[in-house]
Amino acid sequence: MYKDLDPILHSQLRLAVISLLVKNSKMEFNDLKTETKATAGNLSAQLKKLEQAKYINISKSFKNNYPLTKAEITKTGLLAFEEYVKRIQEYLK
Repeated sequence: MYKDLDPILHSQLRLAVISLLVKNSKMEFNDLKTETKATAGNLSAQLKKLEQAKYINISKSFKNNYPLTKAEITKTGLLAFEEYVKRIQEYLK
């Protein structure tokens, strides 16, 4: 019997963000936007959902007088990603 996939990670953009953070641990908002080709508004909304699920931490600061937002994967997010991949692999068997 197939297990349900995590609805938080089953979104294409949220999965792309988590995948990038698994590889890089922490990334700036603009780098995530470039890599995912998402609009700023959509990416911001999806980051909030990932943060609410405790899959990422968001930090805000300034760099050269410009706002700087960074996203960092949490242990919870890493475990959720690993479980998601495991369940996808089970579908493929």
